[in-house]
Amino acid sequence: MGKIIVSHNVTLDGVGQDPTGEEGFDRGGWANHLSDDDRAAWAKVEHEEAVAAAAMLLGGRSYDWFASRWVARTGEWADRLREMPKYVVSTTVTELPWPNTTVLSLDAVGALRQQVDGDIVVYGSRRLAHALFDLGLVDEVRLMVYPHVAGAGDRVLGATATRLRLVDARTVGDNLAFLTYRTL
Repeated sequence: MGKIIVSHNVTLDGVGQDPTGEEGFDRGGWANHLSDDDRAAWAKVEHEEAVAAAAMLLGGRSYDWFASRWVARTGEWADRLREMPKYVVSTTVTELPWPNTTVLSLDAVGALRQQVDGDIVVYGSRRLAHALFDLGLVDEVRLMVYPHVAGAGDRVLGATATRLRLVDARTVGDNLAFLTYRTL
């Protein structure tokens, strides 16, 4: 049985909205302020997570965002993401430019969890993450915490009360914290 892992970049106050500033959120772009050393350390952690994952689960908008940036990239990380099975929870995605992608309904995620052996990582996809929490399907949460307070914005962890247990905390680079929690 697979484990569904919500993995997200967040500000210190839990905002996951518009980290690159491309969505036009007036408080977005907070992930662009890393030093080169911190960015390299972040990339190493993200690459390791992708190598260890069995599959990726995305919402439609996040799939479009990732596919538009990773389809043409080269290198070991891009190759891993390209070969990894990707599942998109969407009723609107019709074009699948990224290889090994399957569209499914939210109702099918529980069955997917039974079929996949290993980590099913949810990147971005805040609305999908909220729905998965609501359904009790999240097994683990990984947060890369940036040293920035947005003050407002959409948070990764939604309104569903969820008990978590910290299982790992470490510094990434000089300024990031990587926190791993398991649901109880």
